[in-house]
Amino acid sequence: MRAIVLIAAILLALTSPARADDVGAAQDVIRAQEQAFGRDDAAGAYSYAAPAIQQIFPQADIFMSMVQSKYAPVYRHRSFEFGAAQSDGGRIAQRVHIVDANGEAWEALYTLERQADGSLKITGCALLKAGQSV
Repeated sequence: MRAIVLIAAILLALTSPARADDVGAAQDVIRAQEQAFGRDDAAGAYSYAAPAIQQIFPQADIFMSMVQSKYAPVYRHRSFEFGAAQSDGGRIAQRVHIVDANGEAWEALYTLERQADGSLKITGCALLKAGQSV
């Protein structure tokens, strides 16, 4: 019985850093896209979008226009802070607390997925004004 508990504890210890690494890598991708938006770098921001997103928006300028009109708090904001995250295999969900240019609070839920080449790409972003329910 002790051996099983010990093995389980070792396996848990070995998998925890991987999840933290995955979350850190996801935050790096989100932050890089956020910074690209801040520079009006459409091609850079677009490069972090998953293939399914790129299929919907086949050009970087089309993607950027969509973000500007539908995700204004993501595009321009006063603050952008990471909240809780969950990792499940190659998928990561990351909450981001945003205060927009007008001082209003928003919650964004980013989803990312590990690609065949090992990179993480953003598969979606759900944006909700803070205090609203889904």
